[in-house]
Amino acid sequence: MIVLGQYKNHMKILFISDVYFPRINGVSTSIRTFVEQMQNLGHTVHLIAPDYAVQTEDENWIKRIAARSIYFDPEDKLIKYGAAMQLLPALAQEKYDIIHVHTPFVAHYLGLKLAAKLNIPCIETYHTFFEDYLHHYLPWMPKSFARGLARMISKRQCNAVDAIVAPSNPMLDVLRGYGVHVASEVIPTGLQNSSFKAADGQAFRKKYDIALDRPMLLYVGRVAFEKNIDFLLEMTKILIEKQPDVLLVVTGEGPAEASLHKLAQTLNIEYNVKFIGYLDRNTELNSCYESADVFVFASKSETQGLVILEAMAQSTPVVAIAELGTASILIEGKGALIAPDNTLIFAEKVHQLLMNPEHSFELGKQAKAYALDKWTAKLQAERMVKFYAQCIISKAPAQSFAPPVSI
Repeated sequence: MIVLGQYKNHMKILFISDVYFPRINGVSTSIRTFVEQMQNLGHTVHLIAPDYAVQTEDENWIKRIAARSIYFDPEDKLIKYGAAMQLLPALAQEKYDIIHVHTPFVAHYLGLKLAAKLNIPCIETYHTFFEDYLHHYLPWMPKSFARGLARMISKRQCNAVDAIVAPSNPMLDVLRGYGVHVASEVIPTGLQNSSFKAADGQAFRKKYDIALDRPMLLYVGRVAFEKNIDFLLEMTKILIEKQPDVLLVVTGEGPAEASLHKLAQTLNIEYNVKFIGYLDRNTELNSCYESADVFVFASKSETQGLVILEAMAQSTPVVAIAELGTASILIEGKGALIAPDNTLIFAEKVHQLLMNPEHSFELGKQAKAYALDKWTAKLQAERMVKFYAQCIISKAPAQSFAPPVSI
């Protein structure tokens, strides 16, 4: 008889993803965070990820697979299915307990195939709200058709695995609305201890030629159409009427960069917007968060919104729209002011913080306390491991009677 306890001390886990560092995004960050915490808890985790054909210092737990480019999203790559399947004999020798898929592309189908061959459970985290994503990258497709297609594919894929993980309750509600019925758990990505380390915001400002006394707003994340960054530029245009020297700093890269540069020109706010590209998470990101007066976020398609928590960990107050995953993070007054999808009201809330340093400072203190209390990575990794054990036990009866698989 299999009991829950026997899986708590040591598991062998295989992650599969079509994206990982050096490609910087929330999925990569989530994978690294969970792997580090699970390893600290005494578990073995391996990752199958694309080879980006650039020099990397891969950890020995990563298996890089030859990958192909995506014509509509040149930043990303897809694992070559055949190349990955050649690893099957070696993977069988590893005797994994569970497979955890993190992207719905080749990795999804590879995970299902390997799980069937190895006779172990396959679970998947639904990291991205594709219903609000797909039409941005297939603009020739009618928006309503793209949304319907995303819903259909999501339902089919989620119901094909043994269980799903959603980063937030609102995202799980969306999946249930699609007709997803498999076992599920809501487990967000937590913050590593490094997110709370003291940082030098003044040094960051000096490096990027930002005056120490200049009001600074910050967006961190992929510079993509679904992130609604154009809203932030339009909000800044309004805010300039009351704060002429305000600066919106946009960090990250992505397919919307050219469009946003053009919008800044059209709005005549080039002096008030600064694009600085990707920042090294280990050396600069904390200082960037700490340097800002207000962290601003307007995306309505986030399954979680990890960057909001990272800003809070550096005591930076937040003004954001609370929709989908961000609604599960944001609590009015707990380090954040919640704004509607309205540039005028959003700008006014930002203005309130800029004009009231005492209120802003207090909100920042509450932000860090809230992040420490509710959102640490260790807590979320422990919950994930417990869910793994439940999935393994649920599949155990089928394993007991399944015939051996020849490889």
